[in-house]
Parts: sequence; structure tokens; C-alpha cells
Amino acid sequence: MDAATLQTFTSPVVLFFVLGLLAAFAKSDLAIPEAIAKGMSLYLMAAIGLKGGVAVSKSGIDTYVLSALAAGIAASFLIPFIAYLVLKSFGKLDRINAGAVAAHYGSVSVVTFVTAVEILEAQNKPPGGYMVAVMAAMETPAILSGLLLARGLGANKDKGGQNTGEMLHEVFFNASVVLLLGAFAIGMIAGEDGFAEVTPFFEAGFKGVLCLFLLDMGLIAARRIMDARAVTWRLATIAIALPLANGAAGTLLGAAIGLDVGSVAALGVLCASASYIAVPAAMRLALPEADPGIYLTMSLSITFPFNILINIGLISVLASAVTGSGGVGP
Repeated sequence: MDAATLQTFTSPVVLFFVLGLLAAFAKSDLAIPEAIAKGMSLYLMAAIGLKGGVAVSKSGIDTYVLSALAAGIAASFLIPFIAYLVLKSFGKLDRINAGAVAAHYGSVSVVTFVTAVEILEAQNKPPGGYMVAVMAAMETPAILSGLLLARGLGANKDKGGQNTGEMLHEVFFNASVVLLLGAFAIGMIAGEDGFAEVTPFFEAGFKGVLCLFLLDMGLIAARRIMDARAVTWRLATIAIALPLANGAAGTLLGAAIGLDVGSVAALGVLCASASYIAVPAAMRLALPEADPGIYLTMSLSITFPFNILINIGLISVLASAVTGSGGVGP
């Protein structure tokens, strides 16, 4: 086991996630109240958005930033088409469910990204601050692709009492997009001097809050696995194969457009991740007949743990290899 992989498995944020998994599998009554979990989620998104905006205010917007944004948006729009073919052929899903699941795998997981940033920074491979904007930009295109795949040109027709306006509002103004982009803009406007005023709050507690949040995610993921009924072995295989393939493709794409090693790894992680917050909310509105037991179990209970425990480390190693980086720093 190389140093990068070892650091992943000994990171407190990953170990707290493992603790949550083990506690749930042991049927412990350990739980974090929903209100506290939501508060932690808001804190993490605000912190990562602010820090990304401050970083961009220092470096400015250049061709690398624009290239990363273009690459992320293109990947988010195209990945669902590949996932859809796999889900229909090998996964044996119908059109509606295949489209709904495909949308999850083109979109992103904020928590996976935040965890990856912590791990990469510990390995002395910090991603560029602009990757926060790339992450926010990658949420929506996949939803549009998934709807096109599930319904074709009829994706925007009123269905089940839900109209186009409600669906679009959910896509573009869901909590994670608004908070991430809003905090990113605030960070850019305030700059390093302005951020200094709130640094103690957003820096000192960040890792501790992330540990507790991942403890909660471990509990939720494991309990959903134990309750899962609709996911077959074929779908479970896809839930691992897609992040492996998408992560490798995203890493190679990042290297091809000339990003630094940390940003290459971050783009790989974004392509590998699967949404379990924003996209399920949009699917409930736009595709109410799709089965949440399939898309939530695959994205949250299989892909999310796989990425946290294994795939982030693999992507980090691949990013170092394709960029010629020397690996873990001092």
C-alpha cells in the first residue's frame, strides 16, 4: 500500500465514516438529530464555497479555470448517456429508472468532494479554489440529460401534477447550488482580507464538523443497505464500475487540459461521484414514477462509501501518475 492510499485510510474523516458504517451494521442506536445534520451540511457548503471564492480572488480567472468549467459541464452532460446504456443493457432497468439513475451519476456529491479536498490537502495536493465553481456547475447538466433520456422531448411536459416551472426551480435553485455559488461569490468579493474576519469560525471547526457529518452519512448509508430490496447484483456492480470508469476518465480529462495534480484529482472525484441530495429532489418532481429505492441505494449506499473508502485514493494515485507529480508531500 503506497503512502497516498495509507493516508486515505488513516484520515479521521474516513475513519469516522467507517465508525458510522460499523455502528449501523451492529444495530447501535447511535444517531445524529436531523436538524443538527442539516446544520452541519449548511456549514460545510458555506465553508467550502467561501474558501473557493477567496482562492479565485487571489489567482484570478484564467484559461485553466475556464477549461475546467467547460470540461466539468461537458462531463456532467455526457456521463448520463453512457450510464444509461449500461443501466439499460447490463442493469436491465426500464427507460424511466435508467434515466433517473443515470442523472445521479452525471451529477456530483458535495460531501465526496469536500472529503476528497481534505485528503488531497493532507497529501500536499490541494485542488485549485475554482474547483468549487466546477462542482456547482456540474449539478444541473446531468439532471437535464437524465430527463431527456427518460422522457425524450416530453421531459418537460406536466406529469403527475408537477409542472415545468417547479422542476426548473428545483434544478437551478436547490439549496446546495444556491449556498455553494452564493458563498463562492461572497468569497470572491470579500477576498482574503474580508475572509480573515470569519476565518476562526470557518477554518477551526471545519474538519471536526466534517468528521461528525461523515459519521452520520456512514449510519445512513449502512442502514439503507440493510433495508435495500430493489437493487440487484447487476445494479450493485454498476454502482462500483461507473465511479471507477468515470473517475479515471475525469482524471485523464483534467490532465489533458493541463490542470495541476490536485485539480486533476478533484475533477476525477467529481466525475466519479453520484448525487444523493440535489438529483433525488429533482427526480421526485420530474420523474415521480422512478423508484427511489433504486437510485438512492445505488448512489448513497454503494457508490458513496466506495468513493470515500477506496476510489478517492485510487484517483489520487492516478492523478499523480498522469501529471508526473511526485505523490505525497512532507
